[in-house]
Amino acid sequence: MKVTVERSTLLKSLGHVHRVVERRNTIPILSNLLLSAAENGLRLKATDLDIEVVETIPAEVAEPGATTVPAHTLYDIVRKLPDGAQVSLETTGDTGLVLRSGRSRFQLQTLPESDFPDITAGEMAHRFVLPAGELKRLIDKTQFAISTEETRYYLNGIYLHTVDVDGRPVLRAVATDGHRLARVDTAAPQGSAGMPGVIVPRKAVAEIQKLLEDGESEVAVELSGSKIRVATGNVVLTSKLIDGTFPDYQRVIPGGNDKRLTVDRGDFAASVDRVSTISSERGRAVKLSMAEGRMTLSVTNPDSGSATEEIEVDYEASPLDIGFNARYLMDIAAQLDGDTALLKLADPGSPTVIQDREGASALYVLMPMRV
Repeated sequence: MKVTVERSTLLKSLGHVHRVVERRNTIPILSNLLLSAAENGLRLKATDLDIEVVETIPAEVAEPGATTVPAHTLYDIVRKLPDGAQVSLETTGDTGLVLRSGRSRFQLQTLPESDFPDITAGEMAHRFVLPAGELKRLIDKTQFAISTEETRYYLNGIYLHTVDVDGRPVLRAVATDGHRLARVDTAAPQGSAGMPGVIVPRKAVAEIQKLLEDGESEVAVELSGSKIRVATGNVVLTSKLIDGTFPDYQRVIPGGNDKRLTVDRGDFAASVDRVSTISSERGRAVKLSMAEGRMTLSVTNPDSGSATEEIEVDYEASPLDIGFNARYLMDIAAQLDGDTALLKLADPGSPTVIQDREGASALYVLMPMRV
């Protein structure tokens, strides 16, 4: 194999694929990228056996061929080369790859390309295309609520499925960790009807999110019962899905919360942030005391003192005291698009619904804390 490629093009592609490779591997080949040079350019491929990322970039191919090289080493070398440099990659015998750029020369150890594993995707029964910005919004606004508790593995991802809302089909993303729940809808793209409900794992969610930052206008999604494939630009990511049953989240979303409070989102988030300075790292509890026209936020920490702050709100129901985890409140406030936050409350022991307005496509549920 002998190929020449622009440093900026190679670096961007390595940025997409090398992140999938774990830094510590018991199987040596999984530390490597598969490089394949052919007439259509240079193809880079990485996998951790659960996720596979493939990208083809333009390159000047003098000799077709393939090899595998250490992913993070190659990325670090290319990252440190000067802007505008040309990078030449050439295999030497069966055990090495020489990288040349300007006056720099690197000899890298390789492993046979025949040892590189392949995730066989099988038949993908459902395929649809949607704006990249919409898929990114579904991920951005739910990702924070993914559980990190490995024993409840079925919560370690985003549940993607289609539902009917008021007679129109929507594509819905849901994530929960048992303390908070995020549910976001977008118009269902053509081809998504009848797709199976799938749980996209946390690592795949993070990689898809990064791929969508490159500003491509559309993204193609293919699904089967066990895998998801996302293609945007020249990059194709294939991932296994979580084999489990997502809980019936609709039962968690209260429908009878009759106490409504509207507050300026920015003022509310800033106030929670200020008073929580006093809270303990373990507890992080903030108490909200609602009365007509005002909300008092308070934190009491036996070790460091107390804090209170009062803000104006639109609230006309009976007085109510309720406690929440301050960080969870700020996480949700950061996801709201509007200038206001709408809280629908019931009592100190019941979950609260938070939206930026009535009927918004994003809905959040937060469990209270004892304070």
